[in-house]
Amino acid sequence: MNMQFNRKFLRRVSVVAASLWAIQGAWAVEPFTVQDIRVEGLQRAEAGTIFASLPVRVGDTYSDEKAAASIKALFGLGLFKDVRIEVSGGVLVVIVEERPTIAEIEFVGSKEFDKDVLKKALLQIGLADGRPFDKALVDRAEQELKRQYINRSMYASEVVTTVTPVDRNRVNLSFAVTEGEPAKISEIRIVGNKAFSESTLRGLFDLDTGGWLTWYTKSDRYSRAKLNADIESLRSYYLARGYLEFKVDTTQVAISPNKQDMSITINITEGDQFVVSKVNLLGNFLGKEDEFKSLVAIRVGQPYNADQIAATTKAFTDHFGDFGYAFSRVEPRTAIDRSTNRVEVTLQVDPSRRVYVRRINVAGNDRTRDEVIRREFRQFEASWYDGEKIRQSRNRVDRLGFFKEVTMDTQEVPGSMDQVDLTVTVAEKPTGSISLGAGISSADGFGVSFGFKQDNAFGSGNSLGVEVNTSKQFRTLVFNTTNPYFTEDGVSRSIEVYQRNSKPYVDFNSYAIETTGGSIRFGVPFTEYDTVYFGLGIDQTTIVPGTLLPVVYQDFANRFGFTSNAVPLTIGWGRDTRDSALVPTRGKVMKTSAEWSIAGDLKYVRGTASYQQYVPVTNKITAAFNAELSLGTTTGGANYYPIFKNFYSGGLGTVRGFEQSSLTTATQRALGLIATGGTKKVNFNLELLSPLPGGGKDRTLRAYTFFDAGGIYGDDEPLQLADMRSSVGIGISWISPVGPLRLAFAKPIKQFDNDRIQSLQFQIGSSF
Repeated sequence: MNMQFNRKFLRRVSVVAASLWAIQGAWAVEPFTVQDIRVEGLQRAEAGTIFASLPVRVGDTYSDEKAAASIKALFGLGLFKDVRIEVSGGVLVVIVEERPTIAEIEFVGSKEFDKDVLKKALLQIGLADGRPFDKALVDRAEQELKRQYINRSMYASEVVTTVTPVDRNRVNLSFAVTEGEPAKISEIRIVGNKAFSESTLRGLFDLDTGGWLTWYTKSDRYSRAKLNADIESLRSYYLARGYLEFKVDTTQVAISPNKQDMSITINITEGDQFVVSKVNLLGNFLGKEDEFKSLVAIRVGQPYNADQIAATTKAFTDHFGDFGYAFSRVEPRTAIDRSTNRVEVTLQVDPSRRVYVRRINVAGNDRTRDEVIRREFRQFEASWYDGEKIRQSRNRVDRLGFFKEVTMDTQEVPGSMDQVDLTVTVAEKPTGSISLGAGISSADGFGVSFGFKQDNAFGSGNSLGVEVNTSKQFRTLVFNTTNPYFTEDGVSRSIEVYQRNSKPYVDFNSYAIETTGGSIRFGVPFTEYDTVYFGLGIDQTTIVPGTLLPVVYQDFANRFGFTSNAVPLTIGWGRDTRDSALVPTRGKVMKTSAEWSIAGDLKYVRGTASYQQYVPVTNKITAAFNAELSLGTTTGGANYYPIFKNFYSGGLGTVRGFEQSSLTTATQRALGLIATGGTKKVNFNLELLSPLPGGGKDRTLRAYTFFDAGGIYGDDEPLQLADMRSSVGIGISWISPVGPLRLAFAKPIKQFDNDRIQSLQFQIGSSF
């Protein structure tokens, strides 16, 4: 520290001395009228820069004050390391010695940071190619680089700067970095805890001493910001359990002499636990006291809970906002009785003033058009502020699935007492996704399918998709597009064109099923959460005769021919109240859909009803339940249901642990037939999702356990639990850059002979 101070002091003294020497030289004449000004010593700087900075012009009187001001102004440009002013007759001669410029900046040995990122950081402090060389800035840059490495827990890192002169008064800067290994947290201790175990409290922290996912989370690297956040988590934990007087006494961080190991010790005082004795409401409640009382989450007779206080405060603020009071204040006050360890809570409220929204701003959308976001708003400009509509607007924008984060901020309008502006800020994420499905089967080995979808094509909010499968057994080509706002009222339109070829056996002469068709569908929103769908399609299915043709297909061909047509009319309903489209923690999704062939060779109707529910079990664990029922039957007097419209079960999305679409009906199983689906399908899934152990609080990376059960049934078979398969397993869910990825390892707990087991399965772009 002293050496650094001495260097800075000497450098300042030398600059001041040089300035005084130059000024003294400039003062060696009596005041006179300037007849001309000449500049000498320029190499790259423009003479106009000198003339524009000088406070002296031709015709002015040159004096001591003008001399001092001239020297100061020229040094202030930062372009010169020496400036002198001489007088020759009535001519001022400005003699300058330019600072060298930086020809090139390079980094040697830097692996932790991208070199372009480092160059951009140096540019912000004034160091860049072509800029004047300044030793002070170089010293500052060196210290900044060291600080960045310290922030990454790389305390043993060293930075050595080399300045190499080159031609034309230029220099090359080289920062040689010896990074070393990052310091790892070897110990975290919490001292003073009595009510809770040390392991329980350490489990609240993002920082830890390492685990099997440390390479991804880097949670064993010390960070002051992370430690502060962990201490706040510790404080919140105690305050949520009645310890009102909890405090952190000291925090000690020690590093080993080799700068490789770190030890953290946190000393705390828990204090006593307090129980809520009474809750009081004071202030103006707009004559709606009963409504506000119903929002109180604080429980009398239970330990004081800061989370309940915060939840109640937020509920009050939100409810005031529903009536246009955007700046309401809710102040919780506590009266502590230490003799009985009880606390009385008083909620003092002030609704302030009612306001309306002047303007709504959108920020952060580099690709997505403003209108894509604005059309989801339910709060309008020049309307009264409505907290419920603002929350709906934020949630609708979030459910688009285009953004990693959506926030809504309220700002007062300067000079106005009853106006506010709203700003919705979004953080965009990649909306193009690759859909990849794969599995490892003991019978067929490794199989894969591929697809591509762009959910926000060209920032328009429209989706474009293509699915391609070029395998020998299943060849598929599908194009689809959806315009969620085909009309200004929010009616969506989806178009799909497809061609599918299924050849269950690799044998060249094996039979095949070819289906070609297309459809158009519209979605009409009836409420904020409910949408009704209807559409029309046409498809043609051809049975290509060959070896191993199942009897059911031959029977169908005998009745309807090898080529058949259908014109299905579709109708459906959907309701989505999830809090997030990518990582839901609460809410539900309900869907029903029906398909009715109104023309063509085939007469049938088929439908599906599904229900998904997400329930937060704890702050970290979410329970997810899914149920699905599908039925199909003939219509119009037909006595044969088209086999191409059967439902299939097995694999991801239904019963994991079994090969995709491989489950057989009871009849197929008894006769030893291959799976050709059934007219009835039942499916149940139960999952428990939590942050991946060792993954910290990263919501995009989660582990889950699951139980699946499902069955497939023929036209004349009753729905029986005895015919259902089931499985249990574990998996990983990750919102990857190419889409949601789910990896599952399943073990069947109920199966039948000849079932095709597939223990390891993964898929990108699906849920459940």
